[in-house]
Amino acid sequence: MTGLTARIRTAESWPLAGAVLTVTDATGHQIARVVADEAGAVTTEALPQGVHTAVLTAPGYQPLARTAQISAAGTGSLGEITLVSAADTVALPPAGPWTIDPVHSTVLATARHLGISSIKARFPEVGGRIDIAEPFDRSSGYAEIKAACIDTGIAMRDDHLRSADFLDVEQYPVIAFTGRGLRRTGADTWVMPGELSLHGQRRQVDLDVTYGGFGADPWGGVRAAFHAETLLHRNDFAIDYNAVVRAGVAAVGTTVKLELDIQVVQGEQLPAM
Repeated sequence: MTGLTARIRTAESWPLAGAVLTVTDATGHQIARVVADEAGAVTTEALPQGVHTAVLTAPGYQPLARTAQISAAGTGSLGEITLVSAADTVALPPAGPWTIDPVHSTVLATARHLGISSIKARFPEVGGRIDIAEPFDRSSGYAEIKAACIDTGIAMRDDHLRSADFLDVEQYPVIAFTGRGLRRTGADTWVMPGELSLHGQRRQVDLDVTYGGFGADPWGGVRAAFHAETLLHRNDFAIDYNAVVRAGVAAVGTTVKLELDIQVVQGEQLPAM
């Protein structure tokens, strides 16, 4: 019977033969150690039920730890794991709380319009925080956007988007995302799974996150930058308005791309400037 499985890849998506998966239980006792085959696949024997720690290593690559949930049947899966070359490893921000700076952050939503062009809507009022953990892949984040601040550059359209046909900002004033944990996909890229609350609905979404680095700012603080994006389907959030302007062409498309360019400042709150 198989136990814990995984497929190990490089950042370029090549199989990483010879990588090692080590599994330890809650007491730190090693309960499995296997080497990846030519396809980058690893499979342990059946393991004790419970939550264990899986560590993946390979010469020349940054080690990676994952939590492994093992079922009563002794099985579990880590899915596809990306190990990053040690030479390509970026410096990660220090652990602790980081606060979103709304002045230097932007949220942009893009939807198709009339099937031939795009509408871009900016949300300038965004707040929240990121809690950087050690290890980094256990970090969490929370962001909230004031729905009424939507700005497409046309006041009449903005008023319509705020109405009950779309965002219904009177009843649902905040768009919020809560994420926990990160899956590395490259030298400076991760996926953060989480829950998006929009228009009274809650849906699981994945944010594709790119890390831009960290450093001192001119005001005596330390900042880090992230870009995140995801695709949303407005019907998933009970936004069903379909203004037909001609022969079945919807005024606003059903798919919306959401992009967040975020700066965070180290600490529980923003410093005075």
